[in-house]
Amino acid sequence: QVQLVESGGGSVQAGGSLRLSCVASGYTYGSRNRYVMGWFRQAPGKEREGVATIDSDGSTAYAASVKGRFTVTKDNAKNTLFLQMNNLKPEDTAMYYCAAGAPMSAIDALGVVGYFGYWGQGTQVTVYS
Repeated sequence: QVQLVESGGGSVQAGGSLRLSCVASGYTYGSRNRYVMGWFRQAPGKEREGVATIDSDGSTAYAASVKGRFTVTKDNAKNTLFLQMNNLKPEDTAMYYCAAGAPMSAIDALGVVGYFGYWGQGTQVTVYS
């Protein structure tokens, strides 16, 4: 059973930065680094949306709203996923979730929330003016 644990959320002023981490454990599809990984977020009353994804070869995809501000990376040796968030805006306020799914391209996975079978508990990010 795959387990994901996020950390790094908090409250920051607009324009600030945060770095989220997601530690993964367990194996379902073979080599752990072959999973497609992603970050999704959900604000109160809103649908969960894809923020950033990264596939097994390191290719990434980003939502238009965060492109140029957020960077997703992974450390396969440590089974850890990261999301560096810079120049945060109030509209970035949401619960951020780490997710993992069977291998597929990052760009295809970005808009398919239902494809990801494994989810973390989430970490809250609040950006104030």
